[in-house]
Amino acid sequence: MQTQLKLRFGGCSVGGIKALNQDAFAAKLATGRELEFKGGAAVIADGVSSCADSHIASQTSVTSFIEDYFSTPLSWSVKHSVSRVMHSLNRWLHQQNATSAREKDSMLCTFSAVVVKSTSLHCFHVGDSRIYHLHNGQLEQLTQDHTRTEAGRNYLARVLGGDSDLKVDYHGCPLSEGDRLLLSSDGLHEFLSPQQIQQQLLKGGSDLEQCARDLVQAALDNGSDDNATALLIAVDQLPRETLDESHQRLSRLPVPPVMRPGNRIDGYEVLDVIFSGTRSHMYLVKDCDSGEQFVLKAPSENFSEDPLYLDGFIREEWVGQRISHINVMKTFEPKQPKRFLYYLGEYIQGENLREWINDNPQPPLETVRALVKQMVQGLRAFQRADMVHQDLKPENIMIDRDGRIKILDFGTVLIAGVEEIASPLDKSVPQGSVNYVAPEYLVGEAGNFRSDLFSLAVICYEMLTGALPFKEPSIKRVKLDHYNQLNYIPALQQRSDLPLWVEGCLHKALQPNPAHRYDALSEFLQDLTQPNPALEARIKRQPLLDRNPIRVWQGLCLILLLLNLLQLLIRP
Repeated sequence: MQTQLKLRFGGCSVGGIKALNQDAFAAKLATGRELEFKGGAAVIADGVSSCADSHIASQTSVTSFIEDYFSTPLSWSVKHSVSRVMHSLNRWLHQQNATSAREKDSMLCTFSAVVVKSTSLHCFHVGDSRIYHLHNGQLEQLTQDHTRTEAGRNYLARVLGGDSDLKVDYHGCPLSEGDRLLLSSDGLHEFLSPQQIQQQLLKGGSDLEQCARDLVQAALDNGSDDNATALLIAVDQLPRETLDESHQRLSRLPVPPVMRPGNRIDGYEVLDVIFSGTRSHMYLVKDCDSGEQFVLKAPSENFSEDPLYLDGFIREEWVGQRISHINVMKTFEPKQPKRFLYYLGEYIQGENLREWINDNPQPPLETVRALVKQMVQGLRAFQRADMVHQDLKPENIMIDRDGRIKILDFGTVLIAGVEEIASPLDKSVPQGSVNYVAPEYLVGEAGNFRSDLFSLAVICYEMLTGALPFKEPSIKRVKLDHYNQLNYIPALQQRSDLPLWVEGCLHKALQPNPAHRYDALSEFLQDLTQPNPALEARIKRQPLLDRNPIRVWQGLCLILLLLNLLQLLIRP
């Protein structure tokens, strides 16, 4: 059976010699399906003692962080989720401080949080509270104090709520079973040496609450004159999954048999066979109760033993249920528990973009631009969900009867929140079409929205010219050594009536190195819509050999022909 993440928490916080305890901490381990995607989180905050309301800041910060982090979408990565939550917290505190009549009423606090997801530790830190990691008996401090010294006194250089622009330190590392984590306020770690903390953790035993109390008491015994807090996390079990377990999980439901019109499955009747191939089968079905029509897609028996394919198949349904956008195909929960492995999708009547390209050679720029705009809108829905499609190509884009674009086929979608989960499946190179997949995958780098931008630009180029922007490889290319192995073919060679600024836009979006592409999908769309003089000037400055090598070679051939004719005329 697949093992699950198991964490234990234990904490202690005291005011010490102070009348008011401005420290606060909180921790939570997710349950059910959320455990896989959100893991466990722990956070500590220490109110700035010179501000009377800082205990409100620390208490609000830790409780809001725990509640809001576990409320973020499952598809989001830990870094994306925590960044959104922390910046929201900081904005609220800063706004409260901006409207406060007195500076001493300000709500300011340090903030340190850890998230344990799958087998990884994620640390986020602002201020001088600390995070320690005990591994194999050795203690490591994972955070650096944000302090500065003036006139012999230490001051906090960075706090939550102190500035509208929050800078957060991040640290990530793998975990091992048996590791322990400590989050502490300065009233504890400034009065205990690292060696004393390590000794307390090593002799603490399994009772984390008692160990936390012992750490706090040791700090008080050493003369702590501040609030003292210790929050401990024990990593008892990390999730692990063998390839066999992965296969069992993915193929728990049987693959349905090949169906024909009139067959029924889980309350749906097959009306037509849309497609039947070696990898999958697609049917038009209707709900026998409501009459509503859907597409039902089922894997082929040929791939019932392929865990990577089945992982992608299950991913398609998951993504389609979590992105709600008019330009992205929807998938739906069946009305009753499934007895077979399949999913229900939106029934789209129309043609795919490949058919449109074949039927519309060299279409007007305005027509292409309108379709690309819809594709950009759909891709931005993926971007907001922290996802990358990774397999954009004309066959995976539909145009319905109203001219509306629908992006489909989510089997290779990169989901940031899922990629952080340990898996034995090798998904380093998406199984996309070689002519459309972004080059960074082929040099072994991870993809992001710029990868989808590259694929979109290839599609746009092909819609306009009917050709591809790079020479098609004679064999399937699965690896590149360098980006310079790809040589861009100017669109103007394929279609001379295109404006120079369109050529410049496509050239920039199709840079093999993603660092040289656009920084946003909206920037690409803007340059495809409105002339960009800078791009046009860049194309004009290119040598003619780069802009139009065919014309150069034609000219050279003509010159050689004229020279040969001249030699014949002057020969005695």
